[in-house]
Amino acid sequence: MSSDAAPVNLIVFADLKRIAQGRTPDVLAQLRERTDDRPFLVFDEQTGDLLDFDVHHRAGAMTPAASAPARAETPRGVGRPKLGVVAREVTLLPRHWDWLNRQPGGASVALRRLVQDASRVNAERDAVRASREATYRFMTAIAGALPGFEEAARALFAGDQARFGELIGPWPGDVVEQLRRLSASAWSEA
Repeated sequence: MSSDAAPVNLIVFADLKRIAQGRTPDVLAQLRERTDDRPFLVFDEQTGDLLDFDVHHRAGAMTPAASAPARAETPRGVGRPKLGVVAREVTLLPRHWDWLNRQPGGASVALRRLVQDASRVNAERDAVRASREATYRFMTAIAGALPGFEEAARALFAGDQARFGELIGPWPGDVVEQLRRLSASAWSEA
């Protein structure tokens, strides 16, 4: 992780009500001031990821929740680590390798150019997908047992903003507010 990464903002819910929100130190302070012992869930406000948050023992250390898929560590040493370049394996058919090797600069340059072009062309679609996935992660963890959850999930992935809003409307206000914030970019796809 680079030092210029955006700070993580957290949002905390207990009994479907937002009880804390903000940067990690602020949320930690808010949680330590609590006088009740109701269980709470801590989420990354941007990604909808459920986090394990240790309030008492490790000064608010956070890790992805156990249910989140584990991310493999990237091996160091191969590539140009000082530049952030790490070698990885790509499996292609021989005809693909032949085409790549005929490109100016070789396979690596051609692959970087293809990836850059694809990321630029698909930026809006990628943002829509990321917004829907973040919304679904949060919605599943906090509202999975609420009435209309399955239909709301279908409406979300179908891109039906009106139906989604209608289905989540009766849910608790703080949950609806966060779902609307997370799904804001989920509807811009044509």
